[in-house]
Amino acid sequence: MKSILLGVSLMSALILSGCQTADTSADDSTTSSLVSNTSESQSSSTEESSTSEQSNEAQSSVESSEKPSDKQEAFRYHINPTTSVVEPIDEAVDPKVALLTFDDSPDQHAVEIAEQLKAINAPAIFFVNGMYIESDEGKAKLKQIYDMGFEIGNHTQTHPNLSTISSEEQREEILQTNQLIYEVTGEKPRFFRAPHGVTTETSDAVMAEEDMVSMNWTYGYDWEADYQTSEALSGIMLNTEYLNNGANLLMHDRSWTNGAVISIAEGLIEKGFTLVDPNLIESPEREE
Repeated sequence: MKSILLGVSLMSALILSGCQTADTSADDSTTSSLVSNTSESQSSSTEESSTSEQSNEAQSSVESSEKPSDKQEAFRYHINPTTSVVEPIDEAVDPKVALLTFDDSPDQHAVEIAEQLKAINAPAIFFVNGMYIESDEGKAKLKQIYDMGFEIGNHTQTHPNLSTISSEEQREEILQTNQLIYEVTGEKPRFFRAPHGVTTETSDAVMAEEDMVSMNWTYGYDWEADYQTSEALSGIMLNTEYLNNGANLLMHDRSWTNGAVISIAEGLIEKGFTLVDPNLIESPEREE
Protein backbone atom coordinates (compact mmCIF):
# COMPACT_ATOMS: atom_id res chain seq x y z
CA MET A 1 0.00 0.00 0.00
CA LYS A 2 1.37 3.36 -1.02
CA SER A 3 2.37 5.39 2.00
CA ILE A 4 1.67 9.09 1.96
CA LEU A 5 1.86 11.07 5.19
CA LEU A 6 0.35 14.51 5.58
CA GLY A 7 2.77 17.16 6.81
CA VAL A 8 0.77 19.67 8.85
CA SER A 9 3.80 21.60 10.06
CA LEU A 10 7.56 21.66 9.89
CA MET A 11 7.62 20.10 13.36
CA SER A 12 6.11 16.99 11.87
CA ALA A 13 8.66 17.16 9.08
CA LEU A 14 11.39 16.60 11.65
CA ILE A 15 10.53 12.90 11.74
CA LEU A 16 10.08 12.38 8.02
CA SER A 17 12.60 11.78 5.33
CA GLY A 18 11.85 12.12 1.67
CA CYS A 19 15.10 12.93 -0.08
CA GLN A 20 17.99 10.54 -0.62
CA THR A 21 21.36 10.58 -2.23
CA ALA A 22 21.87 8.36 -5.21
CA ASP A 23 23.51 5.63 -3.15
CA THR A 24 20.80 5.58 -0.43
CA SER A 25 18.13 2.85 -0.48
CA ALA A 26 14.68 4.03 -1.53
CA ASP A 27 13.23 1.56 0.94
CA ASP A 28 14.63 3.26 4.03
CA SER A 29 12.00 2.74 6.70
CA THR A 30 12.30 6.35 7.82
CA THR A 31 11.58 7.69 4.34
CA SER A 32 8.10 8.76 3.35
CA SER A 33 6.34 11.52 1.43
CA LEU A 34 6.28 14.88 3.19
CA VAL A 35 2.95 16.31 2.13
CA SER A 36 0.94 19.29 3.28
CA ASN A 37 -2.81 19.51 3.67
CA THR A 38 -2.95 22.31 1.17
CA SER A 39 -6.74 22.20 0.99
CA GLU A 40 -6.77 23.67 4.50
CA SER A 41 -3.71 25.90 4.31
CA GLN A 42 -3.98 27.52 0.93
CA SER A 43 -4.96 31.08 0.36
CA SER A 44 -8.52 31.86 -0.68
CA SER A 45 -7.20 34.65 -2.87
CA THR A 46 -8.82 35.37 -6.19
CA GLU A 47 -7.05 34.82 -9.50
CA GLU A 48 -4.92 37.63 -10.91
CA SER A 49 -6.53 39.63 -13.67
CA SER A 50 -4.44 39.05 -16.77
CA THR A 51 -3.34 41.98 -18.94
CA SER A 52 -3.56 39.80 -22.02
CA GLU A 53 -5.55 36.68 -22.71
CA GLN A 54 -3.46 33.54 -22.40
CA SER A 55 -3.28 31.16 -25.32
CA ASN A 56 -3.65 27.43 -25.03
CA GLU A 57 0.02 26.98 -25.79
CA ALA A 58 1.94 25.22 -23.00
CA GLN A 59 4.40 28.06 -22.58
CA SER A 60 1.60 30.55 -21.92
CA SER A 61 1.08 28.92 -18.54
CA VAL A 62 4.70 29.39 -17.49
CA GLU A 63 5.77 32.56 -15.70
CA SER A 64 8.49 34.52 -17.51
CA SER A 65 11.89 32.95 -16.89
CA GLU A 66 13.74 36.23 -17.33
CA LYS A 67 15.27 37.44 -14.11
CA PRO A 68 13.63 40.74 -13.15
CA SER A 69 15.93 43.72 -12.79
CA ASP A 70 14.53 44.46 -9.34
CA LYS A 71 13.65 41.23 -7.57
CA GLN A 72 12.11 42.99 -4.59
CA GLU A 73 9.63 44.78 -6.86
CA ALA A 74 8.86 41.60 -8.83
CA PHE A 75 8.03 39.28 -5.93
CA ARG A 76 4.49 37.89 -6.21
CA TYR A 77 4.66 34.81 -3.99
CA HIS A 78 6.15 33.61 -0.74
CA ILE A 79 6.79 30.17 0.77
CA ASN A 80 4.46 29.36 3.65
CA PRO A 81 6.96 28.53 6.43
CA THR A 82 4.70 25.86 7.92
CA THR A 83 3.42 24.03 4.84
CA SER A 84 5.95 24.99 2.11
CA VAL A 85 3.02 25.94 -0.13
CA VAL A 86 3.73 28.70 -2.67
CA GLU A 87 1.24 31.41 -1.75
CA PRO A 88 0.36 34.75 -3.40
CA ILE A 89 1.59 37.82 -1.58
CA ASP A 90 -1.67 39.64 -2.30
CA GLU A 91 -5.13 38.83 -3.61
CA ALA A 92 -4.42 40.14 -7.11
CA VAL A 93 -2.02 37.27 -7.82
CA ASP A 94 -3.07 33.97 -9.39
CA PRO A 95 -2.94 31.24 -6.71
CA LYS A 96 -3.10 28.32 -9.16
CA VAL A 97 0.63 27.73 -9.45
CA ALA A 98 2.99 24.80 -9.01
CA LEU A 99 6.72 24.85 -8.27
CA LEU A 100 9.06 22.26 -9.80
CA THR A 101 12.08 21.34 -7.67
CA PHE A 102 14.86 18.77 -8.17
CA ASP A 103 17.05 17.60 -5.28
CA ASP A 104 20.42 15.80 -5.23
CA SER A 105 21.74 17.79 -8.17
CA PRO A 106 23.82 17.76 -10.30
CA ASP A 107 24.52 14.04 -10.15
CA GLN A 108 23.76 12.09 -13.33
CA HIS A 109 20.57 13.46 -14.89
CA ALA A 110 20.14 17.06 -13.73
CA VAL A 111 21.61 18.66 -16.85
CA GLU A 112 19.32 16.66 -19.14
CA ILE A 113 16.32 17.46 -16.94
CA ALA A 114 17.23 21.14 -17.17
CA GLU A 115 17.64 20.97 -20.93
CA GLN A 116 14.21 19.42 -21.34
CA LEU A 117 12.58 22.02 -19.12
CA LYS A 118 14.39 24.85 -20.89
CA ALA A 119 13.05 23.60 -24.22
CA ILE A 120 9.48 24.24 -23.03
CA ASN A 121 10.38 27.33 -20.98
CA ALA A 122 9.47 25.64 -17.69
CA PRO A 123 11.22 27.15 -14.63
CA ALA A 124 12.44 25.14 -11.64
CA ILE A 125 14.77 25.11 -8.64
CA PHE A 126 17.70 22.68 -8.66
CA PHE A 127 18.78 21.96 -5.08
CA VAL A 128 22.50 21.18 -5.12
CA ASN A 129 24.60 18.92 -2.92
CA GLY A 130 28.05 20.42 -2.61
CA MET A 131 29.72 17.01 -2.92
CA TYR A 132 28.59 16.92 -6.56
CA ILE A 133 30.27 20.22 -7.46
CA GLU A 134 33.70 19.67 -5.94
CA SER A 135 35.06 18.26 -9.21
CA ASP A 136 35.59 20.19 -12.43
CA GLU A 137 32.95 18.00 -14.07
CA GLY A 138 30.43 18.81 -11.37
CA LYS A 139 31.18 22.52 -11.56
CA ALA A 140 30.67 22.42 -15.33
CA LYS A 141 27.29 20.72 -14.88
CA LEU A 142 26.18 23.32 -12.36
CA LYS A 143 27.31 26.13 -14.66
CA GLN A 144 25.28 24.62 -17.52
CA ILE A 145 22.14 24.50 -15.38
CA TYR A 146 22.67 28.01 -14.06
CA ASP A 147 23.38 29.43 -17.52
CA MET A 148 20.06 28.03 -18.70
CA GLY A 149 18.41 30.39 -16.22
CA PHE A 150 17.43 27.99 -13.45
CA GLU A 151 17.39 28.90 -9.76
CA ILE A 152 20.07 27.10 -7.75
CA GLY A 153 19.28 26.07 -4.17
CA ASN A 154 21.35 24.63 -1.32
CA HIS A 155 20.77 21.00 -0.26
CA THR A 156 23.86 20.74 2.02
CA GLN A 157 27.31 19.38 1.26
CA THR A 158 26.93 15.65 1.98
CA HIS A 159 23.18 15.17 2.55
CA PRO A 160 23.17 14.38 6.28
CA ASN A 161 20.21 14.37 8.63
CA LEU A 162 21.05 17.68 10.30
CA SER A 163 19.60 16.59 13.63
CA THR A 164 22.27 13.89 13.94
CA ILE A 165 25.36 16.12 13.65
CA SER A 166 26.80 18.94 15.73
CA SER A 167 25.87 22.57 15.34
CA GLU A 168 29.31 23.32 13.92
CA GLU A 169 28.98 20.51 11.39
CA GLN A 170 25.52 21.74 10.37
CA ARG A 171 26.90 25.20 9.67
CA GLU A 172 29.71 23.76 7.61
CA GLU A 173 27.29 21.61 5.59
CA ILE A 174 25.28 24.69 4.58
CA LEU A 175 27.97 27.34 4.28
CA GLN A 176 30.44 25.19 2.34
CA THR A 177 27.78 24.49 -0.27
CA ASN A 178 26.86 28.17 -0.43
CA GLN A 179 30.50 29.00 -1.11
CA LEU A 180 30.92 26.34 -3.80
CA ILE A 181 27.78 27.52 -5.58
CA TYR A 182 28.99 31.12 -5.38
CA GLU A 183 32.35 30.18 -6.88
CA VAL A 184 30.60 28.68 -9.92
CA THR A 185 27.68 31.07 -10.43
CA GLY A 186 28.69 34.32 -8.76
CA GLU A 187 25.51 34.14 -6.67
CA LYS A 188 24.80 32.64 -3.29
CA PRO A 189 21.58 30.60 -3.20
CA ARG A 190 18.40 32.16 -1.85
CA PHE A 191 16.67 28.87 -1.03
CA PHE A 192 17.60 25.95 1.21
CA ARG A 193 16.12 22.47 1.49
CA ALA A 194 17.22 20.30 4.39
CA PRO A 195 17.92 16.64 3.60
CA HIS A 196 15.03 14.43 4.69
CA GLY A 197 13.06 17.59 5.47
CA VAL A 198 14.76 17.83 8.88
CA THR A 199 15.52 21.41 9.93
CA THR A 200 17.04 22.44 13.26
CA GLU A 201 17.52 25.54 15.38
CA THR A 202 20.99 25.82 13.89
CA SER A 203 19.80 25.62 10.29
CA ASP A 204 17.10 28.18 11.07
CA ALA A 205 19.77 30.49 12.52
CA VAL A 206 21.96 30.10 9.43
CA MET A 207 18.97 30.93 7.22
CA ALA A 208 18.49 34.20 9.10
CA GLU A 209 22.20 35.04 8.98
CA GLU A 210 22.49 34.24 5.27
CA ASP A 211 19.16 35.85 4.27
CA MET A 212 17.88 32.57 2.88
CA VAL A 213 14.46 30.91 2.75
CA SER A 214 14.08 27.34 3.97
CA MET A 215 11.47 25.16 2.27
CA ASN A 216 10.41 21.55 2.29
CA TRP A 217 7.76 20.32 -0.16
CA THR A 218 4.08 19.42 -0.41
CA TYR A 219 4.48 16.06 -2.13
CA GLY A 220 6.88 13.79 -3.97
CA TYR A 221 7.12 10.13 -4.92
CA ASP A 222 10.13 9.36 -7.08
CA TRP A 223 12.10 7.55 -4.34
CA GLU A 224 9.27 5.09 -3.68
CA ALA A 225 9.61 1.67 -5.32
CA ASP A 226 6.13 1.81 -6.86
CA TYR A 227 7.01 4.97 -8.81
CA GLN A 228 10.45 4.22 -10.20
CA THR A 229 9.27 4.13 -13.80
CA SER A 230 8.56 7.26 -15.79
CA GLU A 231 4.97 6.28 -16.56
CA ALA A 232 4.09 5.49 -12.94
CA LEU A 233 5.79 8.64 -11.69
CA SER A 234 4.07 11.02 -14.10
CA GLY A 235 0.73 9.38 -13.33
CA ILE A 236 0.96 9.87 -9.57
CA MET A 237 2.49 13.34 -9.77
CA LEU A 238 -0.41 14.56 -11.90
CA ASN A 239 -3.24 12.71 -10.19
CA THR A 240 -2.39 12.74 -6.50
CA GLU A 241 -4.88 14.31 -4.13
CA TYR A 242 -2.10 16.61 -2.95
CA LEU A 243 -1.94 18.52 -6.22
CA ASN A 244 -3.48 21.80 -5.12
CA ASN A 245 -2.85 25.51 -5.56
CA GLY A 246 0.72 26.35 -4.61
CA ALA A 247 1.94 22.74 -4.83
CA ASN A 248 5.68 22.42 -4.20
CA LEU A 249 6.73 19.31 -6.12
CA LEU A 250 9.70 17.31 -4.87
CA MET A 251 11.67 15.37 -7.48
CA HIS A 252 15.23 14.09 -7.74
CA ASP A 253 18.15 13.55 -10.09
CA ARG A 254 16.92 10.10 -11.16
CA SER A 255 16.63 8.33 -14.53
CA TRP A 256 12.87 7.75 -14.24
CA THR A 257 12.33 11.35 -13.20
CA ASN A 258 14.34 12.45 -16.22
CA GLY A 259 12.04 10.37 -18.39
CA ALA A 260 8.89 11.78 -16.81
CA VAL A 261 9.74 15.46 -16.47
CA ILE A 262 8.15 16.73 -19.69
CA SER A 263 4.91 14.82 -19.17
CA ILE A 264 4.73 16.13 -15.60
CA ALA A 265 5.39 19.75 -16.59
CA GLU A 266 3.03 19.71 -19.55
CA GLY A 267 0.42 17.79 -17.59
CA LEU A 268 0.39 20.47 -14.90
CA ILE A 269 -0.10 23.12 -17.54
CA GLU A 270 -2.95 21.16 -19.10
CA LYS A 271 -4.59 21.08 -15.67
CA GLY A 272 -4.48 24.88 -15.59
CA PHE A 273 -1.46 25.39 -13.34
CA THR A 274 1.15 28.05 -13.97
CA LEU A 275 4.69 26.81 -13.38
CA VAL A 276 5.89 29.53 -11.09
CA ASP A 277 9.20 31.25 -11.77
CA PRO A 278 11.34 31.09 -8.60
CA ASN A 279 12.43 34.67 -9.33
CA LEU A 280 8.91 35.69 -8.32
CA ILE A 281 9.21 33.98 -4.90
CA GLU A 282 10.08 36.31 -2.04
CA SER A 283 13.41 36.17 -0.22
CA PRO A 284 15.20 38.69 2.00
CA GLU A 285 17.06 41.53 0.31
CA ARG A 286 20.81 41.23 0.54
CA GLU A 287 24.09 42.24 -1.01
CA GLU A 288 26.10 39.55 -2.76
